[in-house]
Amino acid sequence: MSSTNEAWLERARHEVPPRKLAKQIAIVGSACGVFGREGYARASVDSLAAAAGVSTRTLYNHFPGGKALLFQTVVTWTANEVREAQLAKLRALLDPERLPHPDTLERDLVAVARSFADLITEYPDHFALVRHIHAEVGHVPAEVLTAWREAGPAPVTDAFTAALTALADGGLLDLHGDPALAGVHFTSLTSGLILQRSHYGVLPLPQAETDRLLRGGVAAFLRAYRSGGAAGA
Repeated sequence: MSSTNEAWLERARHEVPPRKLAKQIAIVGSACGVFGREGYARASVDSLAAAAGVSTRTLYNHFPGGKALLFQTVVTWTANEVREAQLAKLRALLDPERLPHPDTLERDLVAVARSFADLITEYPDHFALVRHIHAEVGHVPAEVLTAWREAGPAPVTDAFTAALTALADGGLLDLHGDPALAGVHFTSLTSGLILQRSHYGVLPLPQAETDRLLRGGVAAFLRAYRSGGAAGA
């Protein structure tokens, strides 16, 4: 469980009666499976209530905003989990205080790409939700999209942009004045490609194919962004 979710639970324990909190957590857990299978538009309040073993009235008592609020709760909860895992991997593999040696830069970036791609299989329920978000973006309430982005993608993007900037400041990369765009290119060429090819983890790729795509993506990224003074240029 992420530190953010632990903090939420700790606050909730002081504000919500134990039985009510337990019921809310149970509803969220069962809703995650329903939304992951059915998506947002197709999932009905009746099916969500049935999966949780409660009446629709009980569901609305706990989530007055109905399906939209429940989906937002599920998505932000799982996004918090994945964000914390991704940030931990990033800190371990690209510590700004201990920059890679130029000779190991490609190896280290492949390790980062692989760690991000591994999240797809480590958190299948979350990426099933993300797949539906992208497929049904026109039907998902704007406030739900905003909550999801703020819980997961935005802070991870900021942290990865900072990590790339540190590599540039250390003379290892030339980001051509746009570190955020460089980050988009990195993820698009690596974990983003794995997401696309595996249909967000629904059809996992063979490990050898995953490794080939990740190594190729990092190599392409470095052809565009490796500093001219770094080894291997």
